[in-house]
Amino acid sequence: MRKGGNTKAALAVFWSFFGVRRRQDYDADAQSLTPAQVIVAGLIGAAVFVLAMFLLVYLAIRFL
Repeated sequence: MRKGGNTKAALAVFWSFFGVRRRQDYDADAQSLTPAQVIVAGLIGAAVFVLAMFLLVYLAIRFL
């Protein structure tokens, strides 16, 4: 089994957050990515999303 790169895991998680994944891409990711890569990428993606929301709220409160 060939292992996918961290960038491929990040892109898979990014598109999955939006719910936009082609079946072909999903199958390719399932063959090349390990569960650990997907979990770590998902946790990092969730943390970035939460921090972006905090920043957005902070800026909205400060400037509105």
